[in-house]
Amino acid sequence: MDFETAVKKYAENPTGENLRETASALRKELKTCEKLGMLSGKHFFMRNGFDLITKGQKYNCRPCLAGGVKRLGIPEVAFSDGPRGVVMGNSTCFPVSMARGASFDDELEYEIGSAMADEVVALGGNYFAGICINLLRNPRWGRAQETYGEDPFLLSKMGVALTRAVQEKGVIACPKHYALNSIENIRFDVNVDCDEVTLHEVYLPHFKACIDAGAMSIMGAYNLFRGDHCCESKYLLKDILREQWGFEGFTISDFLMGVRNAPKALKAGLDIEMPQIMHYAALPVTLKTGRITMQDIDDSVESILRALIKITPKIKKTDKSVVCSKEHIELAERAALERTVLLKNNGILPLEKPKKIAVVGRYANKINVGDHGSSSVFAPYTVTPYEGLCNIYGKENVVLCEGTSLTPKESEIKKCDAVILCIGSDYKQEGENLANFSKSDSVQEKGMGGDRYSLRIPRDEASLIRHAAASCKNVIVNIIGGSAYVIEEWKDSVSAILHSFYGGMEGGNALAKLISGEVNPSGHLPFTIAKSEDDYPDFLFPGDKTRDITYGYYHGYTLLDKEGKEPAYPFGFGLSYTSFAYQRVRAKEEDGKITVSLTVKNTGDRDGKTVVQVYAGAGGEHPVKLLKGFQKVFVPAGESVPAKVEINTGDLKFYNPETKSWFLEDEYTLYVGKDSLDCMNKEIKINFNKEI
Repeated sequence: MDFETAVKKYAENPTGENLRETASALRKELKTCEKLGMLSGKHFFMRNGFDLITKGQKYNCRPCLAGGVKRLGIPEVAFSDGPRGVVMGNSTCFPVSMARGASFDDELEYEIGSAMADEVVALGGNYFAGICINLLRNPRWGRAQETYGEDPFLLSKMGVALTRAVQEKGVIACPKHYALNSIENIRFDVNVDCDEVTLHEVYLPHFKACIDAGAMSIMGAYNLFRGDHCCESKYLLKDILREQWGFEGFTISDFLMGVRNAPKALKAGLDIEMPQIMHYAALPVTLKTGRITMQDIDDSVESILRALIKITPKIKKTDKSVVCSKEHIELAERAALERTVLLKNNGILPLEKPKKIAVVGRYANKINVGDHGSSSVFAPYTVTPYEGLCNIYGKENVVLCEGTSLTPKESEIKKCDAVILCIGSDYKQEGENLANFSKSDSVQEKGMGGDRYSLRIPRDEASLIRHAAASCKNVIVNIIGGSAYVIEEWKDSVSAILHSFYGGMEGGNALAKLISGEVNPSGHLPFTIAKSEDDYPDFLFPGDKTRDITYGYYHGYTLLDKEGKEPAYPFGFGLSYTSFAYQRVRAKEEDGKITVSLTVKNTGDRDGKTVVQVYAGAGGEHPVKLLKGFQKVFVPAGESVPAKVEINTGDLKFYNPETKSWFLEDEYTLYVGKDSLDCMNKEIKINFNKEI
């Protein structure tokens, strides 16, 4: 049997049992050396490192290859990173995942996933590792921009949408980094612990959701969990992933530093060492000495074959013209329009034409689409805020003042109708903690990245805000960055505040359309903005004496609820240029689902979108409430539309560590509203007299 025959055999009866039998039969055709060859990446330094050093190319400029057996036609795993787009080539740069999380639109995320998959295939790949679903427990995390937010349910919905979209195009989807990965600077040696309830209810549900949605691969994390590196944790990779969840795909290590002990990793369930054979070079010797068995090798080989047989035959040849095509660029702009969160508006926005405006700050006319690490995408162009505003208002009506001082153009700025300050972060302040090199820089420049020591904006930018607020009218602050900023010291002194994250290649055009009112903002916070940095869970930095940390059950809005603290801006918060009323809210439980129905009325004079959010609480030792459903709804000005949010009762269950099973409480309270505070105004009781 060769690969083509195996694919046909599975297609005749696409069941799990037949997939396992087919993969086993194909595995029996392999020689030992061929089996071992499937368990490692190859040619990484030759294909990618050489180009990086000699040509100024970037990491993963071509697919990172692993495995493959030419004799039997078994394809290589051809890896492309993400998640703001395809890292290979000059691909479409979408807004970062956190920005897309702010859209609260999993249907849009599905469209983005389909576009990304097309670009992966066009550039020679069959594997996409851009489904980053690590939970944001503290906004200090440097790679916060790569995930969707602080809530497990939001992560699940967005991750599932991306997983399904990618794999329906024949590209193997890889959620990452499994698991409990949310500290960057000491990611290689931080040792995380948590109790079983916290593990299963807070840090793993989104991974399980993606596995249940069919994800056929998963990437292990760098950090340790209970003393074992995640890529060597039998409890994570076998006991939970395979035995409890029934995962039938294959696992890969995070790159270079993911594996430390080859036999331990393989026996724990780590199938492929990426991106190059290093520690797994010891497998032939450990096989001879008995530290691993042929069964260990066969198990991993069959896991890889199952994914290749099931997913890759769906690939359709895609021309390179699809990469950064007109359709994908339009999709990137649409995503950027949906992402911006309007935090404050004293009536100044929208700035309808004609207006004379100033755009000020170090990011006013700088390409700033996210960090320069493994998620970096090199689009053929990027529209800056200044360029976007010029496209809307005309260059003659836009004053540009780069840097963190008004002084060079203060007299001209004071005559403007409004001043837009572009502040926040770039790759130097947050991101992957590596020495990164970018061909987009005028010279090769080291990127610092890493975790954020402070959640406040830099001092020079705070001074800029104070100066502008004291000397100019209508000051609008546009925050650019990956997650939450504590802004109590200056938020009351300005007229409007936007959080636009990293907006991708069309971010500048989208920002201008939102500021001008051509499009109504509809983003909602995928995290909680606290009043104090101390309102977030503890965090570790390289200077701390310990590398051990325990993750608690509460974080974000659940922690503030528990402690009775009010946030500066609650999870799910987002203003609009119009207003909405939620009316006739009802709930019905039937056939394992709860359907919440309501009428959403646009009570203003502009068309707009709102996100209906449904939370559930069960009292006792559980959080006050947890997000369990949402729907983004478009409502024309002055009109009303029906809305419906369906909740699977299985999503309401809690974990019993003694029985290792899930259970429903007898009674739940549903809360419906526009954010995690507003929802407390509308309650519905749901009773369960029997286990479902």
